[in-house]
Parts: sequence; structure tokens; C-alpha cells
Amino acid sequence: MNATQRIAVLKFGGTSVATGEQRAFAYSRVRDAREAGFATVAVVSAMGRSPEPYATDTLLGLIGGRTGSPNADLLLAAGELIAASVFADELVAAGIDAVALSGVQAGIVTDARHGDATILRVEPAAIYAVLRRGAVAVVAGFHGATEAGVLTTLGRGGTDLSAIAIGHALDAQRVDIYTDVSGAMTADPRRISAARTIDRASLEEMTELAGHGAKVMHHKAADYASRTGTNYSIKGLRTDRGTLVDEGIRHHRPVTGVTASGRLTWVRIIRGDIESPRRRMETELEMFRRVADAGISIDQVTINQAGVAFVVDGDRGSEIRRLLLDLNLAVRIRESCSKLSVVGSGMRYAPGVVHRVVDALSRADVEIIHCTDSNVTISVLVPEAEVTRAETAVHEQFGLDREDPIA
Repeated sequence: MNATQRIAVLKFGGTSVATGEQRAFAYSRVRDAREAGFATVAVVSAMGRSPEPYATDTLLGLIGGRTGSPNADLLLAAGELIAASVFADELVAAGIDAVALSGVQAGIVTDARHGDATILRVEPAAIYAVLRRGAVAVVAGFHGATEAGVLTTLGRGGTDLSAIAIGHALDAQRVDIYTDVSGAMTADPRRISAARTIDRASLEEMTELAGHGAKVMHHKAADYASRTGTNYSIKGLRTDRGTLVDEGIRHHRPVTGVTASGRLTWVRIIRGDIESPRRRMETELEMFRRVADAGISIDQVTINQAGVAFVVDGDRGSEIRRLLLDLNLAVRIRESCSKLSVVGSGMRYAPGVVHRVVDALSRADVEIIHCTDSNVTISVLVPEAEVTRAETAVHEQFGLDREDPIA
């Protein structure tokens, strides 16, 4: 590696390294990057999925599924360590010099939250040393270590996060997230046959899509990229094509993609005759405190003169009622809901997007239970049984089956 050489970080998921055939495609991506003049870093996940022997869930089964401890983290990191060692050794056998590094050796420094650690920084001296000798650095993803050197893991999908953080630390010119599908889609192709690959998306859009249920990119990785301004691509391993995610992208159409998430419970609290604004505030604070202390995360919160509404994961109506029973509140519960999220940075510049969403759902005879919005996302709660019809209606309304001209 010379002082002016460009760097490429290539992330390969578990299915991309599961078999010799898949790894052969991965090696070709490494070779292509090197032939294009890039000093290359490969970041790899554990090999395959359960019940394959080195998959994360298989390893987790050895300790009864218990996570969140130093012992569990040490065990689970073994899957990525095996994958990195195999990947590097087979690259060497194919004539490409390569060195395997653990996440700790690669300089990933995290906080001390076992099972779901946050990356504080990456100190990439060891990676640079490998690249300077002209070799490929093969980094085991999904883990790092605290300041004190205690190994931690980054949570499900953490290898995406490892790759983005390493790419940012190296100021890489390419960060490619390889997966078994060719990029992010305008909708879930399992439900929407007209869904197509999103050619280009902004960092903010991809963060919203990932956070609201799109599985192609881990939400923590997308958020890290957005916060650090790290551009990346999501590509199919076999096609080497997919979605470019770039800060500078601007779409002419208002909506880039739609995604549906979860089985959810809608909770509505009617204020009723609580006598004073101060008393109402105290009661609401106590309500939120109880929900938080029970470890229940809330979403789509609205607070107004009529009352409070929010959404929680799963069918948890009975649990919510028990928590709030003695607060003398009128509690309305609706279980078996799903959230449809409509995402697009172009909606900032296009009036009437909410109207078009509501119109599409109305014409499709989909009930709107609750709706919230932000700068680039409109989230609509609908009955779970109607979510595919809702997703189809919005996808058609905004012409997402057609190519979007990019500014």
C-alpha cells in the first residue's frame, strides 16, 4: 500500500461465506477490488445459519440461548474468528496474500454493554500494517473490546456495523456490503411482486428504511454511516450490483421505498376528567415511567389535548393494562397491528405526500389506526391482516415499480 492508494472495505455475510462455492464468489470480489487498484479489507460474518456448526445461533445453543454476558460474547465471537481464519487461509491458497485479524486486533473499541455493545472508535493501526505489506486484511466482524480489553459483541447484524466503522476509520473510498440479494428494494419482494432494486438512496433514507424493518442493512450500521457521513453500497454477491447509499443523492420523486414491520399493539390513553394540567402531566410521567421500568420500548408517540397514544412491539395489551390499572386512566388497546413506513427524502420538497398516502389506503379500503411523520418518513399503523394490501397501494401510488431519475 502506498500513501495515495485507495482502500476498499468489503463485508461478506454468513451466507456469503457458508460454502466453498459462495466463498469462491467472495474471493472474486476481493480479487476484482485489488485488480482495480484498491488496498482491500474483507470483513466477515460467522459461516452459515443454524444448524450449521459455526453459525451464531448454533453456538448460542451450547449455552441455552443465554446472551449479554462476557462468557456468551467470548463464545459467539468464535463464529466470526473461524470464518476469518478460513477466508484468509483460502485466499492464500488461491495466491492472494491475506492475514486474519480479530475485531480486537483490528482496533474496534466499544463500551462495556455485553451482547449489544456500541462502537466508540476504531484504531486501525494493525489493519494499515497488513495493507502496507500488500496483503488483504480479513477482519472477524461482530465484536470488539472495551478499553480494558474485555471482548464484547455488537448485537445481531453487527458485522455490517464493523464494516461501516472500519470503512469510516480508514477513510475508505469503497464500502461494499455483500449479501444474497442485489441491494435494497422499494418494498418487500415476498409481498410485492413489482418491487425493484433501489439504485441509489441517501444515507438518511437507508437509515429510516433499516430502522423501520428493511432487513438488507442492519439499522445500527445504517445509523453509524449516517452520523459519520460514510457512503456505502449494498450489493448482491453473485451480481456485484445493488444500491449505492450516498449523502449527495436527491430524488425527483417524493418516496423512495416502503417497508412494513412487526406485530404491534396500539395504546391510546384518554385524559378524561383529570382536574389540572399539572396533575395530568404528573400522571402521564408516571405512566411513561412504569412502561419504561417494565422494559417496554414505545414508538409513534403522540401527545395532545385529547390524550396520549403510542405503539409497542407484540401483543402486549394485557400487560399495559396491568401496569396502568391504578392510575384511573381510560386505556384503549388495539392488538394485531402492523406499521407501514413510507420513506423518501424527496417528500421534504413535495407538498401533499400525506394526502396521497391516505388516498391510496382509502381506495384500497385499508383502515388507518394511527399516523405519525418526520422529515423523511410517514408511519401508518394498520391492521396486520391488511398490511400487504396497504404496502401494495402505496407502492403503486408513488410509481415505485418505475426507475427514479436522480438529480
